[in-house]
Amino acid sequence: MKKAAAEKEAEEARKAEAETPEAKAAAEKEEAALERKRRVSMDRSWVPGVFVPVGVLGVLWLVVYYIAGAQIPFMMALGDWNILIGMGAMAAAFAIATFWK
Repeated sequence: MKKAAAEKEAEEARKAEAETPEAKAAAEKEEAALERKRRVSMDRSWVPGVFVPVGVLGVLWLVVYYIAGAQIPFMMALGDWNILIGMGAMAAAFAIATFWK
């Protein structure tokens, strides 16, 4: 009999504790953490299909610029900005690669 009363009392104490603002905030924080974990565990199979072409595009841009940049009108007009474009594409590929798991 004492055991049942103690269990009932403990259950009431848990309910009362769950209604406090601190408990509500803790529950919301835990729910937010679960939501972040759910988002992080998303499918990342798209990453290699994006970062490889972007990196290759950056490398090819620089190779074409160094080999034939003087004969291609738009590359000639860009001048040294071509280096920034090529390096930027490679840096973007690196940044995209960090999403891969």
